[in-house]
Amino acid sequence: MEGILSIEIIIILLIGVAYITLAERKIMGRMQRREGPMIEGIYGIIQPILDGIKLLLKESIIPLHSNNILYILSPLISISLSFIIFILLPINKYVQLHNNTSILLIILVLSINVYSVIIGGWGSNSKYSRLGSIRGISQMISYEINIGIIFIIIMYINNTQYIQNIIYRQIYINNIYIIFPIIIIMIITIIAESNRPPFDLPEAESELIAGYLVEYGGFKFAAIYLAEYLYVYFFSILLSILFLGIDNIISIYIYLFIYIIIWLRATEPRVKYKELIRLGWLYLLPISLSLYLFYIHLY
Repeated sequence: MEGILSIEIIIILLIGVAYITLAERKIMGRMQRREGPMIEGIYGIIQPILDGIKLLLKESIIPLHSNNILYILSPLISISLSFIIFILLPINKYVQLHNNTSILLIILVLSINVYSVIIGGWGSNSKYSRLGSIRGISQMISYEINIGIIFIIIMYINNTQYIQNIIYRQIYINNIYIIFPIIIIMIITIIAESNRPPFDLPEAESELIAGYLVEYGGFKFAAIYLAEYLYVYFFSILLSILFLGIDNIISIYIYLFIYIIIWLRATEPRVKYKELIRLGWLYLLPISLSLYLFYIHLY
């Protein structure tokens, strides 16, 4: 039964992410005073599916001087982890693939994703790929610390480390009202953690020509970008669970968080890399630690 549910969830996630990309392009078009993609008619509606088929049918080319095993392993790790992490979340209050997941387990799976960036940059054997992977590693480590501190605050306030217990603790009052400043830091952090604009510095086209992705094409490229959008969806669900007590993966609040992430992409310019690292270490980290000490003494 769990195997059937897992396959169904994977199909739902693939379709959902495909249409998130379409919605993102349409929303960004409206925000930038243009039409964006035309979605009227049958071809407009199935455009994301056709884009996926096109990438699947593209020729798979492996660079001559790359490490073939590492080169292929990177997108496999990335897409596998992005699907595995959804198993840890409740589908709704009646259906769960993993009973009472610990936040610590989620942190563990998220931290493994850094290896796909390392392997992709090293295995491609390109200077742009290596520079992009170094940026990606530094960025992910910098902002994972903030995520860890925020999770500790949430576990301390709710007196539990388990997802279902955190949902039950918010029956009368949601965490967002108790620790509102934390959700702002969390949104900034997850944008940086998932390499989304304006913090997509490992993939900066103007400097690194897509960074550690520069040597990837076809299905391998699609797998990495699919994993990136899956993480956006995952983090939006996680925000809804931790701050609003939502236990349904199709809640309207989840799509509100996705809209905010798209909104920031459309309106905010890309920052410099030194500014990104400075933001993480000199501003967000001290603020997170200060809030951690404040809430520990308060509760």
